[in-house]
Amino acid sequence: MGLLCNYQLKGEQEVPEGLSKTLWEENMDIAMSCLNHPFVRGIASGNLPKDRFNWYVGQDYFYLQAFAKAFCLAVVKAPDVEGMKAFHELAGGALGEMSLHIGFEEKLGANVKAVIPSRATRMYTDFLLATAWERDAGLIAAATTPCNRLYAWLGQNLMKGANKDNPYIDWILTYSSESFEELAQKTEMLIDRYAKDDDITRSIYRYAMICEYEFFDAAWKHD
Repeated sequence: MGLLCNYQLKGEQEVPEGLSKTLWEENMDIAMSCLNHPFVRGIASGNLPKDRFNWYVGQDYFYLQAFAKAFCLAVVKAPDVEGMKAFHELAGGALGEMSLHIGFEEKLGANVKAVIPSRATRMYTDFLLATAWERDAGLIAAATTPCNRLYAWLGQNLMKGANKDNPYIDWILTYSSESFEELAQKTEMLIDRYAKDDDITRSIYRYAMICEYEFFDAAWKHD
């Protein structure tokens, strides 16, 4: 699957130039695999079985706790005030995203309070927290950016054919929103500001992208 260097949709804000853009383009193969995954296509059509979506919501709620903690640790490691503020805002964004999942609990019957994390979920959260504890601000940005950028890109793509009667329309609206695009751009800015253009950064970014695909795949295959 070839790289798609120009993925912007009409009306979107531009993705920042620099290392963050290079990393995204280098991993477009995984992004396209996520977009074409039957789980994501099921969200797009509204035909995804509700039990699979609800299982995913619970797993994602567990994941978001680690995601928010990674940003909190990055606040401490940020080398300047601007970085501290940005990571703090991203932690707040992750915590706010969790409220969407509470809404799915009320609307679709998802269970977010008694979740046993799957292998794929643990694979992702353990990686995020290990990176946040052991690495610097630039590498924490590299580990967390794929989630925000991928979900913004998926939401914007799914929004093109969205139906207001789709039971998963709130998911699509959230991740296609300008506010979520801003979160994606903020993490990309932090990569450009702090990360080194080296093999470690590339490895961490790609591993996070692989975790994203595995997360969708686990939800699809869940019995």
